[in-house]
Amino acid sequence: MTAKGFLEGRRLQMARGVLLQCIMGGYPAARFYGSDDGDLALVAEPTMIHPLPWSDEPRALAICDADELTGESSNLSTRGQLKKVIARYAARGLAPVVATELEFFVFAPNTDPTQAFRPPVGLDGRREDGLSAFSVSSNNGLRPFFSEVYKCMAALGLPRDTFMHEMGVSQFEINLLHGDPLLLADQTFLFKHLLKEVALKHGLTVVCMAKPLAHTPGSSMHIHQSIVEIGSGKNVFSDENGQPTAMFRHFIGGQQAGMADFTALFAPNVNSYQRLCHPYASPNNACWSHDNRAAGLRIPASSPVARRVENRLPGADANPYLAIAASLAAGLHGIEHELEPTEAIQGEFEVPDNLSLPCTLHAALERLKRSQLARELFGQEFIEGYIASKTMELTSFFDEITPWERRVLAAQA
Repeated sequence: MTAKGFLEGRRLQMARGVLLQCIMGGYPAARFYGSDDGDLALVAEPTMIHPLPWSDEPRALAICDADELTGESSNLSTRGQLKKVIARYAARGLAPVVATELEFFVFAPNTDPTQAFRPPVGLDGRREDGLSAFSVSSNNGLRPFFSEVYKCMAALGLPRDTFMHEMGVSQFEINLLHGDPLLLADQTFLFKHLLKEVALKHGLTVVCMAKPLAHTPGSSMHIHQSIVEIGSGKNVFSDENGQPTAMFRHFIGGQQAGMADFTALFAPNVNSYQRLCHPYASPNNACWSHDNRAAGLRIPASSPVARRVENRLPGADANPYLAIAASLAAGLHGIEHELEPTEAIQGEFEVPDNLSLPCTLHAALERLKRSQLARELFGQEFIEGYIASKTMELTSFFDEITPWERRVLAAQA
């Protein structure tokens, strides 16, 4: 909308069904969002109105809540769902603290989707060949791009902790500073938008797919989680002697109880499971461990004041609002019901059947359909609408025959 209209307070409305629009552009049946498909009000978050530093003409972006015209948050809004989870913690005098680690690939333009992605040509005239993981000079060939990314982050008020080259070819990772979950979800969303826009200016393509390249590690969005007392700021995962508390155990127990039911929320696309079925550093399990990257729930080495639980299941393709909401809701469920976790695992291990997770989108959606816990925590309207939208996407995928099938199966008797 125009800046004049926005500053005058003109209300922006949007059809309710848009919140269930699938990634191909279609919609599930109208019964999932109200047969009238009435309007929602988009209410701008005052602290999230940002002039866009990469735009050649003055433009701004406002992150909005999707509210019913009666004033309450829409059940279909993922940002609204996260706000409800935070409010449930607050009712107990608690405030969750999170940080996200987002991995992404920087590629040359890919105009033919039947062809594999390729790294861009760097300033040295060469394409990266995969030997630059964790190198201090690994992004020099992309220095103009990253220099603008840093400047735009500063302009948008996005504080960064660390930035590094990851294991994949032309794959990078940013760690955002820990803080309020809603703020971190907003910042993660803004950062992904920023990446893609700045990349286009530099003739590049940023991809946040979970697994864009074969034989290469995928991209995750790990979520680090702790809980503090409102007022004192004390981390309730550690006691006065620096030892783990019962609340810490119960939080892990809740995470374990919800991970299989919520896999479709953490891994929302067909491609998500390409990352998880090659499990090096992308564990598809609900095991927990002290500093073991093969576990779906990792307790990083830290001081007692920084004790936290890292959920390693979500991919870079996950909706940050929904993934953070699902992870925190599962932990709170464990606290409320005093759930005990399994024994921690260390070293190499076999995943017990009761801690294995769905390994395809179809299996994950079937698990979500049967989940009473998901309906209790997120409401029937949201869960059924989400399943309907994701089922459309899965059906669209099955409507196509892949090059592998033609290459390998056509000659079979």
